[in-house]
Amino acid sequence: MEYQVVIPAAGQGKRMKAGKNKLLLELNSCPVIIHTLRVFDHDPYCKGIYLAIHPGDREAFQRLIKRFNIQKVVKLVEGGEERQHSVYNALLEVSHEIVLVHDGARPFIKSTTIHHLVEEAKSSGAAIAAVPVKDTIKKVIDGAVEQTIERSSLWMVQTPQAFRVSLLRRAHSEAAEGGFLGTDDASLVERMNFGVSVVESDYDNIKLTTPEDLYFAEAIVKKQEEMSGGN
Repeated sequence: MEYQVVIPAAGQGKRMKAGKNKLLLELNSCPVIIHTLRVFDHDPYCKGIYLAIHPGDREAFQRLIKRFNIQKVVKLVEGGEERQHSVYNALLEVSHEIVLVHDGARPFIKSTTIHHLVEEAKSSGAAIAAVPVKDTIKKVIDGAVEQTIERSSLWMVQTPQAFRVSLLRRAHSEAAEGGFLGTDDASLVERMNFGVSVVESDYDNIKLTTPEDLYFAEAIVKKQEEMSGGN
């Protein structure tokens, strides 16, 4: 069940329009990245966190890690030009058989989902968190509907994504050699014709991308506080 996790945190979050790394924005008086880190820091099966960061944010992350007493950050790794490059830089440091890759801007991931992903990756080699699509999906070209897509087989992919570390390193290496830039880590593994399993997650596991997402995040925090009795 043990694993390590890579958290790419080098993006500038331009769509958030915050003027700084969106992971440093506060949610309920606590930076977004700390909400995310705490999930893994409190999980006894997590044996190390690797943060891929922009060099200009190093001191800010170091201060936050110390201030909020985050214990499991093994290393702050310099991020690359693209998310994929940042993940690969951190992958080279991972020392466990199973590695998770998780968006720093997804602070509401649940430990139960993490554990299911680790178990599945240990068994099959690769697993992703996802939820079924709820809305009707239409293919639109030049402002006109071309096709209504049958949605029963459509899933919205999230993170974490879990892999045997040797498999993911190979996938990243082959992608780099081929000049392939994927939309997520699973797409690099799929490119090798390797099967990827799906673990159903939940709809609270949102990614904070635009200013509007912060409203949803605040609502989730409030719901969680009510469910825990305000503790």
